Order: sequence, then C-alpha cells, then structure tokens
Amino acid sequence: MIARASRDAFATRIDSYRDRVDRHLALVLARGTGMPPRLRAAMEYSVLGAGKRVRPLLAYASGEFCGVDVIAIDPIAAAVELVHAYSLVHDDLPAMDDDDLRRGRPTTHRAFDEATAILAGDALQALAFEILCDDPALSTAPATQTRVIAWLARAIGPEGMVGGQALDLEAEGRRVDERALEDIHRRKTGQLIRAAVMMPSELGELSAESKRALDVFAREIGLVFQIRDDLLEIEQDTATLGKNAGSDAANQKSTYPSVLGADGARKRADEIHARALAALRTAGDSHDGLLAVSEFILKRSY
Repeated sequence: MIARASRDAFATRIDSYRDRVDRHLALVLARGTGMPPRLRAAMEYSVLGAGKRVRPLLAYASGEFCGVDVIAIDPIAAAVELVHAYSLVHDDLPAMDDDDLRRGRPTTHRAFDEATAILAGDALQALAFEILCDDPALSTAPATQTRVIAWLARAIGPEGMVGGQALDLEAEGRRVDERALEDIHRRKTGQLIRAAVMMPSELGELSAESKRALDVFAREIGLVFQIRDDLLEIEQDTATLGKNAGSDAANQKSTYPSVLGADGARKRADEIHARALAALRTAGDSHDGLLAVSEFILKRSY
C-alpha cells in the first residue's frame, strides 16, 4: 500500500512537471533577439502545445530517485524534449517517413515548408546543447556538466538515434527478424529515453552498482516504449493518436506486431517491462516516480 500511495503521489505531480517543462521550453524559445521570426515560429510550433512529455517526466522522476533538486533537472528536461521535437520534425519529412500529421495538427513541413522544417530541427538540436552549456547550476561543476552533455550527444549520434533512423530507413520494404528490429528500436527510440533517465544520475550520489541498475531500467523501458508505440499503430485511430494510424504499414516498416503478432508483441513488452522493474528495485528505494512513468509507458493508449 505504501508503494501504491507513493506512485499515486507522483501521479499527482505529473501535470505540474509537464507545466514546469512547458514553461521552461517557452522561455528558452523566446529568449534571444537575433532569431529570424519565421524560424522561431516553426521551432515554437514544433515544441509547444500538445505532447506527452514522457522524456521530461522520466528526467524529473530520475531526479527524484537520485536526490537532485528539481531546478537542476529543468535544463535536462528541456534539452531532451527539444531533441525529441527535432527528431519528430525530421522523421516526418518526405525524405524520411513522409507524414503530414503530428500531435493532432499538420507536421512542421506542412505548416511551413520543407526547408524551414529542416532548419527548425537543426536549430532545436543546437539549442538543446546550448541550454546545457549555459545553465548556471550545471556550469558550477564542469566535469559533471560534461558527463551530462556526453549522455545526450552519444544518445542521438550515429550509434544512437540517428544511426537507428538510418537502419530503419534501410529496413523499409523488407522483413527483418526480431533481433534486427530490437537493434533499430533501441537506437532510434531507446537511446534518448535512456539519456533522459541517466543524465540526472550524474548530478546525484548513486553508487556504481545503483547507477548500473538504473541504466538497465533506462535501456529496457526505452524498448517498452517503442513496442507500445508499434501496438498503438494497430490499436488506435488517427484521431486518438494525433498522427496517421497505419503509417508504419504504409511505409512497409517492420514492427513488433508485424514480426511477433499483436499478442506476441504485448507479451514481449510485458517481459521487458518486468526486467526493467526488477533492475529498478535493485537500484534503490526512491523509485516510485520512475515506476509510475514506466507503468504509463506500458499501458498508455495514445
């Protein structure tokens, strides 16, 4: 009952954390006077408004677990969301997934144009690193700051998110096995989620053993997120998802339901989720926030 009460207590804070990161994102996007107005508008359009904010929520929950003040998590939460938004803008482009709907409205390249969307994505990625470099609290400990930034850089680079996108594009039109599919998803989706959890760990005082266990949780919950995303493509309609349902099938992408079947994909998500929770429980006691977000990831309907 205590664990359930703690999870419920975190659930009551989810909206406040979402509001917190949204306010921080709005401030970050509004600062500076030299940004071309159309570029700023495209960046704001891509980031602000509807969004689950799962990665910032994981960052705040990880901050609670690591005993880090919420103010120190704000730049991390904003940075991972900026990078996520950039990845969506570029994923939606005609040269990539060629989608015209995101978060219930036209994708950035449809609302503006392709060139502006490309530049907005580029700018959002750069801005994510800028706020981590400029944050006054992070700047007081340069070695720690470097480790925080390195997590994000590795997560989204050629061996992480971008590499996963490349493999995903190469796999279009052909059937891949589960091992190859897992590699794609762990890179394309999982690495940024992993970074959202692990960046706050550099600011805490976890033991090496606890940090390793937290990393296992972070890696596994990222894969659960993508399996659930694949399932939602076949379970929900476009209005519910806020993006085109069935786009994976239209692009001839291999997904967990297409490789394992819907029931097999659900079973695999449950198995991996159980592994994530087992690792989390060995990492430490203050894990109820991460547990609450992980349950949302597994059971979400949008």
